[in-house]
Parts: sequence; C-alpha cells; structure tokens
Amino acid sequence: MRSIWLEKVIDSVADRGRELLGMRGDPAPSDLENLCNALLTQKGEASGTALAREILRHYQQLSTARKLEFFTLLDSRFGPDKDAIFKAANAFRELGSAQAWLSLSETMEPQRLRLFRRLNTAPDGTRALVGMRADLLSLLGQNPSLEAVDADLKRLFTFWFNRGFLELRRIDWRTSATVLEKLITYESVHEIQSWGDLRRRLEADRRCFAFFHPALADDPLIFVEAALVRGMAATIDPLIDEGAPVLNPHDADSVIFYSINNCLTGLRGVSFGNFLIKQVAMELQREFPAVKLFSTLSPMPGFQRALRDRKIFTDWRLQAMVGSGAPAICAAAGTKDLASALMLLLQEPLRHEDVLTAPLTRLGLAYLVCARRKGKPLDPVAHFHLSNGAQLERINPFANRSPRGLRQSAGVMVNFRYIAQDFEANHEAFARHKKIQLGRALQKDGRSVREAWTSRS
Repeated sequence: MRSIWLEKVIDSVADRGRELLGMRGDPAPSDLENLCNALLTQKGEASGTALAREILRHYQQLSTARKLEFFTLLDSRFGPDKDAIFKAANAFRELGSAQAWLSLSETMEPQRLRLFRRLNTAPDGTRALVGMRADLLSLLGQNPSLEAVDADLKRLFTFWFNRGFLELRRIDWRTSATVLEKLITYESVHEIQSWGDLRRRLEADRRCFAFFHPALADDPLIFVEAALVRGMAATIDPLIDEGAPVLNPHDADSVIFYSINNCLTGLRGVSFGNFLIKQVAMELQREFPAVKLFSTLSPMPGFQRALRDRKIFTDWRLQAMVGSGAPAICAAAGTKDLASALMLLLQEPLRHEDVLTAPLTRLGLAYLVCARRKGKPLDPVAHFHLSNGAQLERINPFANRSPRGLRQSAGVMVNFRYIAQDFEANHEAFARHKKIQLGRALQKDGRSVREAWTSRS
C-alpha cells in the first residue's frame, strides 16, 4: 500500500513540475486537449507528473456535459491512427521482422491508452481513473460510440488489478473505522442497518474478507460475508439478525456465503469474485477443519421482472411450470387467466404463501436453468457462481421476506454449493457447453422443467 510519505513525495514532484511548466491558476476547458497532448510528449518526470495531476484535477471539476465532451475528445482525437497502422502493417507483411512487428504493435495502441498510463502517475491517479470510468459507464447507455474508450480503460484495469497485485484481508471489529464505514456504504445485498448490525456480522461465528489493491488504500474492491453455522441455511433472517445468538465457530459444520459486493463502479467487469470465494473457502477450511459444506444463500434479483416478461415466461410456459397449482392461484386471485392471477398475487406474496410456495419453487428453478440470454443464464448471480464451478443445490421459497427480497424475487433465494473436487469439472462444463450441474435433490425436477420449457404439448 502506498504510504502517506510516498504520496507527499509525488505531490512535491508535481508541485515542482507545475512551477517548471509555468502553470498559474486553473486551466480553461479549451486547454484540456492541449494539456493531454503535452502530457503525451513530455519527457521530464516532474513536469509529466504535474501535467497528469492538473488534467485530473481539471477533469474532476467538469460538469457532466463537459465530461461527455472530454470522453468524446478521447474517442475522436486520441484513438488509433488508421493510416499509421496500415503503413506499419504493410511493413510487417513485407519484412516480417521482429522490429517491424514491434513497430506495428506500438502503432496499433490508441494514444489514449498511453495517456491513461501517464495520468496514473499523478498522486492518487489510479483512484481518479477508476472514478473516471464510473463517470463514463453512466454516460455509455446514451452514447454507445464511447465503447472503445471504455474498452481501453477496462483493459488497463484488467492488467492493473490482476490477482497477483491483490491482498486478501479479513475484516473484523478491530479493522479501521474508515474501512468499516465503507462496508456499510458498499453493502448492497443485505443493507447494514446500524453499527450494531455490522458488529454482529463480524462476531466469532461470522467472517468478512475483502480484496485490496496497493494503489487504493483502505478501499475494498470486493468483499464477501460468511456465516459459520450448522447445516445449509434456507432463510436469510437468522444470518443477518442482529440479535441472533453467537455460535462457537468450532461447532459449525457449514459455511454460508450470504453477501458478495463489488464496491467500485469503475471496476465493473473486472472479475475478482471467483478468486475471492475459493480463497476464502480455503482459509476457512484451514481454520475450521470440521467444516465440510460450503454454500451460498443467494438472491435472484431479476426473478420478478422475468416472471412479468411474456417473452420469457410465456402463457404456456407459466401453465407448464405451475401445473396443478394453477386452479388455486386463479381462485385466490378471482380470475381464470393464470398470468394475470399470478401477477396479482405477487403484489402481496406473503398473503398467499400457501398457494405460491410450490409454484414459485418450480418457476425459480426454471428461471435459473432455462431462462437464457445469448446462451448464458439470465440471472447474473447464477451466472457468476456457476461459472466459478458451483452447483445449483436448492431453491428456497420465501427465504427473504424483506420488502426488497419480495419485490425483486418474491422472496425466493437459492443455494449454490461449492465442492472443492468438482470446481474444475463444473467450470469446464459450464464454460464450454453452458451445462448447469444440479445437486442430487434437484436433478429430477431439473429434467422436468427443461422438458416443459421447450414443449408446448
């Protein structure tokens, strides 16, 4: 982790560089392109650091509209030089030499990549660039032409945040208040209600681990919360209840991963979770040899939305999945139309728990194993765990009775089980063929919903 002393040294270098460049006051918006060009051509370390700092300071003061102009500038003025690429490619085709290849490789690199690397030399430059990408992602939906700029930043971050640079740390009640406050801020799966709530999540029978990067002091990149319990948890409340009794962790036989949070929007798409889950499992296995079962209790955040999408759950698919439960659903809703009846009951699912439990279990299984987009599971949480080598173990209706859990997934949660000896085989089957490994208890129902999903008879 970069020390405060080092940051002061870099700042002093930048200050000296600013003096050497004759900078006075803040640059005008029209100067930003000139500053970027100057940074790309600057030879001196002090002046380069000063320029990088000034560009980032100036960027952070821009309005959203001005930031869009800046990203558009990066796309149009600091992209690849097509003519130079063609020329270098022809030279490589004719000569085929190592030097020609090196020249072609260098020419193909967009100027903005070199610009980003030089901006990273500014004090706290990495954090500023991660924030810059967060801004860019917020603009991308309305400005798809900027995808190349985003791809370049993501490419750099993939290198800079390589697993080899990350440090796994356990977070407990003795961890700095700065980090603990960020856990509260970044927790997006099961909101931390208070400091007392956080303290319970860090007790002896709970564990929290996070990855940190040397350039981002006290800022977790991703963290996982785990509960040491007996048996596979089927509901979330006992895991996050502030008043739950503390179990002696050495009496536990299971670890339940119940919350995984990516913290920094600017690192979206840079994968850390697959390393985190497996490394934490190894750490806990060493600490508690009696633990034999590693499982998640995961949300299905898009389940309710998918149920309402007639392109995914068509009327005949709903009928096939609900089966004999259809009359009870229609009777409870007072209508003969199954889709309308189901949507009506899902407005207040707890009132109709007895009628909905079995249908939601089957519909949840169908959503996870059958609903696809471009061949991948529609549910992003399922895709994450399945691609990491987990198997789908159990569907848990009404496992999350919070307003958010009911709104997103009608309260349904799922257990994905991690079995060390099956990691690689499951991962390969999913990566190559998108095959989902089901636990023994789900295999019969899994075959049934797959057949029903594709058959209209």
